[in-house]
Amino acid sequence: MAKRVLVLNGPNLNLLGTREPHIYGAETLQDVADLCQRTGDEFGLAVDFRQSNHEGELITWIHEARQTADAILINPGGYSHTSVAIHDALKGVGLPVAEVHISNIHQREAFRHHSYVSAVAFGVICGFGVTGYRLALTALAEKLK
Repeated sequence: MAKRVLVLNGPNLNLLGTREPHIYGAETLQDVADLCQRTGDEFGLAVDFRQSNHEGELITWIHEARQTADAILINPGGYSHTSVAIHDALKGVGLPVAEVHISNIHQREAFRHHSYVSAVAFGVICGFGVTGYRLALTALAEKLK
């Protein structure tokens, strides 16, 4: 049976391809979903790809993952830097978590240098554009073996 990975995307990621393309690139969220599906297929992972601009909805999905997923890949967007609640939810479900950021958050504004999610993630990938999703899924496939 394929291992299941919940891929969560936080606020404003629905604007990929049009929002600050000089930072986030030209790929759309659908392009990222397609990349994750292809990568999942390659590694025998079942990928459930979602996006929400609502913190509570992301937390509900994280809670549901206890019964529906073997790991979580999350790009929390701006919630990285503000959400203790997402940190607590991820910690509470006890699943392996990989954190992804399209841009290099350490080269940006100072408030982006800290992520509450990083403390509960086994790995963090930032600055490699949407390829970071592929790298994180590769790492998760290895971790779930």
